[in-house]
This record gives sequence, C-alpha cells and structure tokens, in this order.
Amino acid sequence: MTGLIIVIALVVVIALWYISANNKLVALANNRENAFADIDVQLKQRHDLIPQLVAAVKGYMNHEAEVLTRVTQARSQALSATTVNDKIEAEKELSSAMRALSIQVEAYPELKANTNFMHLQEEIADIENKLASVRRYFNSTTKELNTAIQSIPTNIVAGFKHMTPQPFFDLGKEERKQLDKAPEISFS
Repeated sequence: MTGLIIVIALVVVIALWYISANNKLVALANNRENAFADIDVQLKQRHDLIPQLVAAVKGYMNHEAEVLTRVTQARSQALSATTVNDKIEAEKELSSAMRALSIQVEAYPELKANTNFMHLQEEIADIENKLASVRRYFNSTTKELNTAIQSIPTNIVAGFKHMTPQPFFDLGKEERKQLDKAPEISFS
C-alpha cells in the first residue's frame, strides 16, 4: 500500500512539473509572438511610408533607378512574408535597401532640402528608433524562450513539443559588415 502511494505521489509530482514546464514554455512563446506583433505595427508604418519616400526621391534620382527598384522589391517581399522568421529575413533585406537609398540621397543636396522629403525622412527615422526598441524587447523574449528550450529540465518538455531555439531579429550580415568597418571621416 505504501508503495502504491509513493508511485501515485511520484506520478502527481511529475504531472505537475510537466504542466508547469509546459505552461512556462507556452507563456514564453506567446511573449515572443506578442513582441513581434509590436514590431509588426512599426513595420506596417514603415511599409506605408516607403512608397511616399520613393516617389519623393524618384524625380531627383532618375539614373539611380536600381536603388529604388531594390527598395520597392524588398518592401514587396517584406509585405508578403507570412511567418515570423520569414518576416525577419525580409526586413533585414529591406533595411539594407533603405541604407543603400540613404547613401544615394547624400549625393543630392537639392533633394535633402526638399521639405516633403525631409518630413518623410524624419518619420522614417522615428519609426526606425521605435523599431530598434521593440526589436530589443523581441530579442529579449526570444532569449528567454531559447534559454527555457535549451535548459534542463524544460528542454524535456520542449523536446516533446518539438520546440527548437528561435532566431533573433539581428542586424543581418550587411549591417554587421558596416558596423565592423572603421568610420570614414571627411572634412570636405
């Protein structure tokens, strides 16, 4: 009889532990999804501004159509991405295309003086700042989830649920290369 009580108690403890670990993983995964929803809001605003920015730039940059095409295509890919991981990859490409556009804009002082363009640039800069903030939060929630997925004993429950570590919303290879380069200083 005592043996049966011990077995039942052990089963109850294991069941309670499993439920607790499962709930923790579910909560962390939901936090990550919620964090990406915050990113999605900012991305939608950025996606809405890009056509206006491209239109403002088009008149000045007739021969840089390749850069504008890249921005437009990257925006289209970002809009059509469906999963969180696909959106992360598409947004890396869009950010890279937007950096290329910013570099080209530097060669057009009359464009930089255009008030409509300046307003759009300010709005995009504001959105980029907000995106940086929500990306940090997203990466924090991703780190918590990945830690739980890889830590003992919750990794056992994660294995049953086929949960694997999730990617961070990082800078991407192109931006990382830019940050690794020494800044160019010009006094001209």
